[in-house]
Amino acid sequence: MAQRAQTEEELRRLSMEMRYLEQTAEVLQQRISMVNAAITDLTYANATLDGIEKEKENVEMLVPIGGSSYVKVKLADSTKVIVGMGSGVSIEKTLPDAKVALKERLEELEKSMNSAQQQFGQVAERINNGRGRLESMLANVREGKP
Repeated sequence: MAQRAQTEEELRRLSMEMRYLEQTAEVLQQRISMVNAAITDLTYANATLDGIEKEKENVEMLVPIGGSSYVKVKLADSTKVIVGMGSGVSIEKTLPDAKVALKERLEELEKSMNSAQQQFGQVAERINNGRGRLESMLANVREGKP
């Protein structure tokens, strides 16, 4: 009888651990999605800066504003851009400095993405192992084995 109580306790513990791991996996997936969106945003910003770098002043161009929408503008000064630094703070930078800043942020985000994907892989592996153990234990309980 003590063996059965111990098995039931282990089943409860393993079940709780599985729920915790599944929640962790969900949070990591959300984080990966957010980082991926930020990487896409910075990639578009970098491509826009590349386009601006090739143009002369007073040239008309289409600038993406999001949602597959553009605005027609005349380029007044191609040497300076306003770069968001986070927390609602933006500063004026030269075009080359802005490109460097975007590249650095992109590299940081890629590191963050790799880390989150690695963590997700570890959590997924633990979930798979735990599920296998849980299924085995449940099968044993159904058969009346300790």
